[in-house]
Amino acid sequence: MGEPTEMQAVGAERAAEATRTGSVQAGPADSGQRPDGATVAARTRSAAVRSRIRRQRSRPARPKLLFELALIGISYWIYSIVRNAVPEQASVAMRHADWVWRFERALGVGIERAVNHTVDRAEWLIVGMNYYYATLHFIVTIGVLIWLYRRHPGRYAAARTVLFVTTAIALVGFYCFPLAPPRLMGRGFIDTVAVHGTWGSMASGPAAHVSNQYAAMPSMHIGWSLWCGLTIFFLARRTWVRVLGLLYPVATLTVIISTANHFWMDAVGGMVCLAVGFAAARLIYHVWVYQLPRYPGGAPSAPVTVPVQWTTPVSAGRR
Repeated sequence: MGEPTEMQAVGAERAAEATRTGSVQAGPADSGQRPDGATVAARTRSAAVRSRIRRQRSRPARPKLLFELALIGISYWIYSIVRNAVPEQASVAMRHADWVWRFERALGVGIERAVNHTVDRAEWLIVGMNYYYATLHFIVTIGVLIWLYRRHPGRYAAARTVLFVTTAIALVGFYCFPLAPPRLMGRGFIDTVAVHGTWGSMASGPAAHVSNQYAAMPSMHIGWSLWCGLTIFFLARRTWVRVLGLLYPVATLTVIISTANHFWMDAVGGMVCLAVGFAAARLIYHVWVYQLPRYPGGAPSAPVTVPVQWTTPVSAGRR
């Protein structure tokens, strides 16, 4: 090695002087070792918030009744306003309906018109379906929410989140893809509400002016009924109740096609929205909705943290 340069010598001399006088300033690593009181308090608060969020994700708190009622009421009010405020682009919606109908027929799955005509021959059946379409969509969904709130409060918030995200995604679909239902297309479809004089749809008859008639894609009758069906299947105790849960979205699919309120592709759209809802809840809570503890905070009274249906055959009956 050669002799040190003049600059190296000066630098070594300054370093030695700083060491003797204690004037060396702490670097990033040193300054982090002795934080002041404010920094310690900020870090403590941040850690507490993160811990609370993790705890809330894995063990949601018991929902508050008044808050949930207000949230559901306001959310549905906003949903109705947004859904019905989307411009009723009749020409665009009819063009989209024609495209969907031709696409289905090209695939050989355009069965809606045949089903519509076949079921319409039994007046008692089609009238019953009209009323089913108008009522159960709300009654069953609200009933499942109440059941979750009372019997599965630890899973309620996550399951409700799935429903809300699903509905929010549907609103985007209504805006971006206005679609006329088959009954408004002509093409030989029967508007069963108008023909039989029932009130099975807010989009037919005297109430048609208060509802957007071109918000058929995606079908929230399918999105909500499938949410109800899966919730009942995974959380109900009795086998026959779980079977009914699975049959409910199947019956709803039959109704929306028989009454010519939707194409089956609208049902596919509803399923996609629901899948997004479940994925969003999974990201928020870090586990699937039905894997959360049954009771808030993982109370000792909770029998299991994973639904027994996931490990017990259907024939086993009760949990």
